[in-house]
Amino acid sequence: MIKKQINSFANQVSRHMVLVLFLLPLIVIFSGCKTQQAPANLQRIIDRGYVTVGTLYGNTSYYLDAEGPAGFEYELAKKYAQYLGVELKMMPSYNLNELFQQLDNGSVDLLAAGLAVTEERRQQYHFTPSYDDVSQKLVFKQGNIRPRKLADLTGKLEVVEQSSHVENLVKLKQSNPELAWETTGELDSEELLLRVLSGEIDYTIADSNTLAINRRYYPEISIGFTIRQPEPLAWMVNKHNDDSIYASLIEFFGQVHHNGVLLALNDKYYGHIEEFNYVDTRMFIQAIENKLPKYQPLFEKYGQDVDWRLLAAISYQESHWEPHARSYTGVRGMMMLTLPTAKQMGIKSRLDAEQSIRGGAKYFKQLIGRMPARVPDPDRLWFALASYNIGLGHLNDARNITKQQGGDPDRWVEVKERLPLLKQKKYYKKTRYGYARGDEPVNYVENIRRYYDTLTWMDDNAKHNAASNELTDTAVD
Repeated sequence: MIKKQINSFANQVSRHMVLVLFLLPLIVIFSGCKTQQAPANLQRIIDRGYVTVGTLYGNTSYYLDAEGPAGFEYELAKKYAQYLGVELKMMPSYNLNELFQQLDNGSVDLLAAGLAVTEERRQQYHFTPSYDDVSQKLVFKQGNIRPRKLADLTGKLEVVEQSSHVENLVKLKQSNPELAWETTGELDSEELLLRVLSGEIDYTIADSNTLAINRRYYPEISIGFTIRQPEPLAWMVNKHNDDSIYASLIEFFGQVHHNGVLLALNDKYYGHIEEFNYVDTRMFIQAIENKLPKYQPLFEKYGQDVDWRLLAAISYQESHWEPHARSYTGVRGMMMLTLPTAKQMGIKSRLDAEQSIRGGAKYFKQLIGRMPARVPDPDRLWFALASYNIGLGHLNDARNITKQQGGDPDRWVEVKERLPLLKQKKYYKKTRYGYARGDEPVNYVENIRRYYDTLTWMDDNAKHNAASNELTDTAVD
């Protein structure tokens, strides 16, 4: 009896094993469907009503400010979503390994993260037309011995894991066998720059655009030498998807190149930071720490309709926050008002700091209001700044020249190229207001934009630190 029961049980187990072996491939297939996303295609994006874009956290790609999401890559991705007529879903990652995994497993439709087009990456992914070029810079701390070539590197070099910097270093090591470096997946390029400043590492490699932004806040970051000449940046698409998304991106980039959107976006984020002056940047940061506290309450009081930090940046450009400043042209005070403008603004004493700031704020607000409604932000601010310096009449002359030459008179990036033409007779003799030193307002606006960026960053950082300290004190109590 027992033997029969054992045989019967064995037969049942055998039948179950056959069934399991038969069903196992199907189980694997269906379980895989739960973790692997369906291949992305354009029609699927249109049907569901949104496009998912992978990116990296950082001030060159995607971050959150007081008004919400911001960053070059975010704004360009938003334009692409509008082009498709769908919503945008940004999927930010903390490191490149996680970012590439998102694209490989179909969690995102494409990557927009300031990624360099390299030979190794081309083998695995499709790249859209390029929208910018960056070079790789070997970075060290100001005051240390400057390395001018690879053989001069005597300390610790650390770079971001899976970055194009690593790919370049691998190639360079073939002809420089002594070259050594470490990689990190926990830190990004900006954090590595801070490690250089703190002395934790001696060198890192940064892209030129990242470096240009960060030197506004950390002027002690210095460039040793260019370790790789400019290479293109582009968005990335999975090669295993069908070509519909890729084709739409090619068409989209053709459009934004042609209609000036890309040019304006580049100017917004990078147009004013191409030049760097170490001494001027250090002096401004010291002035923020030593001079600004005395006048900040006044800028905040009269900067309610205009960001007080922009008002303060204007004042620094005009007078370096000196209430008794005087120019050879007759303008005076914190905001360097002319006597007629001061009278129009109801200012009795241009040398009184509060009156000058009040008058300057009122005048600047009026200039913004006189810009045509069709001029978008932030261009209307830059136009108003140029008018503060050169006058609205000369600005409009430059806008008319821009239009005559086929440019867009409502975009600062195009008008600033024509403002210097007001110094040339063949142009200014045909204008309403005649000759003007048109290069001065260009420098004026770009300087203020740089000061504003630095001041905004320092102010936000101070607020963040204050909030963190308050939470710490509360926790201790």
